Amino acid sequence: MTGLAAEAIAPASAAAQAQWWRGAVIYQIYPRSFADTNGDGIGDLPGVTRHLDYVASLGVDGIWLSPFFTSPMKDFGYDIADYRDVDPIFGTLADFDALVAKAHRLGLKVIVDQVYSHTSDAHSWFRESRSSRDNPKADWYVWADARPDGSPPNNWQSVFYGPCWTWDARRGQYYLHNFLPQQPNLHVHNPEVQKALLATARFWLDRGVDGFRLDAINFSMHDPALRDNPPVAAGAGPRTRPFDFQHHFHNQSHPDIPRFLGRVREVLEGYGGDRFTVAEVGGEQADREMKLFTQGPGRLDSAYGFNFLYARALTPELIHDAMALWPGEDGEGWPSWAFSNHDAPRVVSRWRGARDAAAFARQAMLLLMALRGNIFLYQGEELGLPQADVPFERLRDPEAIANWPETQGRDGARTPMPWRAAAPNGGFSTGEPWLPVDRRHLDLAVDLQEPDPGSTLNLTRRLIALRKAKPALRLGAIRPVEAPAPLLAFERGDGEERLLCAFNLGEDAVDWPLPSGWRIVAAVGEGLGPLSGWIAEPAR
Repeated sequence: MTGLAAEAIAPASAAAQAQWWRGAVIYQIYPRSFADTNGDGIGDLPGVTRHLDYVASLGVDGIWLSPFFTSPMKDFGYDIADYRDVDPIFGTLADFDALVAKAHRLGLKVIVDQVYSHTSDAHSWFRESRSSRDNPKADWYVWADARPDGSPPNNWQSVFYGPCWTWDARRGQYYLHNFLPQQPNLHVHNPEVQKALLATARFWLDRGVDGFRLDAINFSMHDPALRDNPPVAAGAGPRTRPFDFQHHFHNQSHPDIPRFLGRVREVLEGYGGDRFTVAEVGGEQADREMKLFTQGPGRLDSAYGFNFLYARALTPELIHDAMALWPGEDGEGWPSWAFSNHDAPRVVSRWRGARDAAAFARQAMLLLMALRGNIFLYQGEELGLPQADVPFERLRDPEAIANWPETQGRDGARTPMPWRAAAPNGGFSTGEPWLPVDRRHLDLAVDLQEPDPGSTLNLTRRLIALRKAKPALRLGAIRPVEAPAPLLAFERGDGEERLLCAFNLGEDAVDWPLPSGWRIVAAVGEGLGPLSGWIAEPAR
């Protein structure tokens, strides 16, 4: 074994140690699929509240709630028609207040989504904006004239399918939408739009939330000159959508976005220094933008991209490259990581190949908890759920329907949480669920895993407790350690505490013995056989 650092790594500052969110584990709840209390087949806020004791029992620091705001649900809540109310399918503002109160009693922070790049076309702002070219909100969305031949203003393509532009006869203009046509882009360059969005942030902060996840924030400002995006060279990667044919230099990633994020940060600072902000940043410029959006004290606390969520294979290079993006330099922001979420196929199905699903789920959990940064744990990930099988006729996700069968889509990651194996619909609802329950998920239900000390669920609890108990895991630096492929090895350290982490990502056993004077504090699998891994510390 070579390359193991001998010197101590400088401890985190006192200020960093005092920030609850730094190194935290945050549990993502997709309310529509978590728990239904009224039998309509759709999860709701009272269902979340009912199961917060379970969430707290995992040992996580907080929850992130995906959108529950008023919406026509064309994109299942990310098309918001009223930023400051709860959609009736999820409950009421009183239900939300009860959820926050119980979460805080249990010691859980509450993070909610804020979608500042676009609204629903049913939002009152857009209805007014489209009514004429001279109304008070005429410039609240991105409007542009047609080209002389009637075609869209430029070549921009939307994420889901087709052009970024839809014609509107009321205005006699096209409007911009980077996602669905029912999700028109706000004109966030407009100071009045920024003022309205910041007022929305204050509304939820006044109700007690502890921070925000800013959805698709790099899509919030466009190039006002409407320049065409350049094409991607042939052979540069898979192309399943028109979106994949372009470099997205002009319909997103405008240099004024950080200035707006500074205004968001100012609002949160007014509510105390413990409020947390994390940006979702995807796309080919994500690595640069994540650093930019979190650089210095006047920006966001953290950012996460899709380094792992869309990666096709788990390799040592994937982990080392992602960690190297955040070396811990002065003024640098703090990273966040997720292996699964509501927008990506579940990690067990993406990375395990033909190997044992349960063993891979345990290895992936150990690895996730060993990384430097905040951890987002997606509902059901603690159970080792694979991507659900959703037949075409039951698909609800517009992206999946449009691109089927070339992509797995998002529905398979959004199926109901299995609470009780023998209950109808896994205990999620007494009614027909909005998406079907995968039979394989019933064998992994919470009630079956709770009494089993060797279950993925109880392993997750032990690993979260270990992460809390070891400052090296929660706050420490990370250094790669030289190891033969396919072994992944790195050191975590904080002050005098050092941990050595090793994972066999291959199909065969690897001969790489534990260094003399070290002892294992957490492990999965056998030694360093396939689907194994361990965390070790110097013996006292």
